[in-house]
Amino acid sequence: MIEMWDDEKIHDFRQTLLSWYDEAGRNDLPWRQDHNPYRVWVSEIMLQQTQVNTVIPYFERFMDMFPTVADLAAAPEADILKAWEGLGYYSRVRNMQKAAQQIVNDYAGQWPTTMRTLQKLKGVGPYTAAAIASIAFNEPVAAIDGNAFRVFARLFEIDSDIAAPATRKEFFDLGNQLIDPERPGDFNQAIMDLGSSYMRAKNSDPAHSPVKAFDAAYQDGVTDLYPVKSKAKPAQKMAYAAIYLKSGQQVVWEQRPQDGLLANFWTFPLFKIDDFMNDPDIEWTDAELERALEKRLFQDYGVKAHLEKMPLKPITHVYTHQKWAVTVFAGEMDAPQPLRKGIWRTMQDTVKDPQPKIQEKIWRALD
Repeated sequence: MIEMWDDEKIHDFRQTLLSWYDEAGRNDLPWRQDHNPYRVWVSEIMLQQTQVNTVIPYFERFMDMFPTVADLAAAPEADILKAWEGLGYYSRVRNMQKAAQQIVNDYAGQWPTTMRTLQKLKGVGPYTAAAIASIAFNEPVAAIDGNAFRVFARLFEIDSDIAAPATRKEFFDLGNQLIDPERPGDFNQAIMDLGSSYMRAKNSDPAHSPVKAFDAAYQDGVTDLYPVKSKAKPAQKMAYAAIYLKSGQQVVWEQRPQDGLLANFWTFPLFKIDDFMNDPDIEWTDAELERALEKRLFQDYGVKAHLEKMPLKPITHVYTHQKWAVTVFAGEMDAPQPLRKGIWRTMQDTVKDPQPKIQEKIWRALD
């Protein structure tokens, strides 16, 4: 049970927080130069699970390529995927384009202005909707992200598990009582800045925080106990074989299916290794796996090639629920053979195609 402050303390907290924000907030960030909902939206999607300094050049390049919501709505998907390359979570930018198309087609180019209506846009959840509504349209609604969870949990010593879905409403209701009704956007951004500075998850500095007088966890010396969060399930381990098949300066290159992980991205042919190891009578040495991959390559792609495992460590990449380990198998042909699927493409031209992080890591390993 949260013991809410009285009105006077809430007023003092707002004043203290916003005075600090006016003096020390990160107002030089490119998406804070105005309250344009499109810029707010793009920045908030990019900032999910990505550091501010990483996002800045991506944001500026994205704005140059797609300066308005109409430009984003009309862009070829390959262009938006290429612009997003390196940020990961590509479903987010695909959803952004679908939402942009909703705004253009269903709302005549006009943004919904409330948290409730903004959530009707594809991929816009409660946090992003609250951020846009408060910053761009001055609606007094709390934007509850990881920073807000951490700040509010420490201010009030909240023991609720922030990994539990029901907890979000508890924090949202609390934030709505604390938020400044005159400056809701600045309040939410101040909480974000506080959570990424003095009240960080690690190496926090509550002793010098502008709101230390309101920080119950600091006053009681238990900062590191908050927020309370149960551990997520470990990512499932997945082993893949990547086929680096080349002829001169050309390689076999294919576009992934429209659905599923890495949808529509370009990669080397990828095979799940477990699919080959379901015969208990075979002792799966490297040589056995090489022969099985050659057979599968012929079945799926129509080419006969000798493959050898490359002397590289497995290349790893962690997705939300999966941890991939990719082993590269290489083959070389005198001349490109016709393919049933995929294409032959020069290695120089492959960089023009949108490709996922795991493929970039494979290229680096091959250098």
